Amino acid sequence: MVFKPLSEDYIKKFFKKDENGRFYTSSDGGKGKPRYKRYLSDIQGIAMDTVWNNIKMIGSISMEKERVGYPTQKPETLLERIIKASSNEGDIVADFFCGSGTTLAVAEKLGRKWIGSDLGKFSIHTTRKRMIDVQRNLKQAGKYYRSFEILNLGKYERQHYIGVNPNLHRKEQEKQLAEKEEEFIELILKAYKSERIDSFRTFNGKKSGRFVAIGPVNLPVSRLYVEEIIKECIEKKITKVDILGFEFEMGLFPNIQEHAKSKGVDLSLKYIPRDVFDKRAVERNQVQFNDVAYIEVKPYIENGKVSIELTDFSVFYNQDNSDNVAKSLKKGSSKIIVENGNIVKINKSKTENITKEILTKNWSDWIDYGQLTLILRVKKR
Repeated sequence: MVFKPLSEDYIKKFFKKDENGRFYTSSDGGKGKPRYKRYLSDIQGIAMDTVWNNIKMIGSISMEKERVGYPTQKPETLLERIIKASSNEGDIVADFFCGSGTTLAVAEKLGRKWIGSDLGKFSIHTTRKRMIDVQRNLKQAGKYYRSFEILNLGKYERQHYIGVNPNLHRKEQEKQLAEKEEEFIELILKAYKSERIDSFRTFNGKKSGRFVAIGPVNLPVSRLYVEEIIKECIEKKITKVDILGFEFEMGLFPNIQEHAKSKGVDLSLKYIPRDVFDKRAVERNQVQFNDVAYIEVKPYIENGKVSIELTDFSVFYNQDNSDNVAKSLKKGSSKIIVENGNIVKINKSKTENITKEILTKNWSDWIDYGQLTLILRVKKR
């Protein structure tokens, strides 16, 4: 059993002094039983309980600097006590519901390796920004700091459309796979609010004068796949195309768009969001297909060092719909959202006049680092 020392206040409240000046406590043990004494020198302390009441909560004023605005955030002192008591430097600490990233931030500061996961986008973005700040502070303090990686493992819903019953005969398996592919196409077209079309090699639907091609469910959209689409566009004199995919081949964007433009084809690449598997979101027209973001860099080589300068960045993330937000706003209030790759501030005056202000004036407004430069050591031969 673990004991904590008795405080002076506790001793004064519950102990007496005998004729020799020694502290003791006594009890008669009940009527008819002899009284007994317990001396302070014989008492180890009070048995530790499961409540730690000497850690300040995030809601207190003194913890304001630590607050990141996440509803379930825990104090770093709490996680520091847990991590120190249960691991050593170099050990791996895992938090599979990482929330605001407190466990990971403290583990990094204490020299532990770490793994974190969460289903919420807000959690991942909050944790990512927090870990970047931790690395910056470690660097400024002259301490060892390192990079980290964010991995997306959200492919479980797609496996439903890939797997077939292995116990069936080959023809039955092929039939089952064809049915699942057809079901998948119908699902995506409905979520994209487009109509089905046939008699094309590469196109599945049409929306507002633009043809729609749906990429494979289990593979990235490749350059060869896009080339086939461009080829059919030239044959059928099609000039506007949207390509929807869960993943895209690295380096495909924006070069493939420039290539398509030279052939007279306006090509738009869009991510299929996981929300397509949420029937309620599809029925309510809440599924947002975002354009593929891209990053452009410029390399510099000097004295055995390679510097990479970020020169352009494009993101088309949608957090909400400005029209829906404007309707729900109270008079004299405002709200900031992300819509079509821009940070937009929506204001509703007391006379219910709605105004929208785009806060991202330049692509660099999206970057946390200002000008981001990555230095790579190059070994001389």
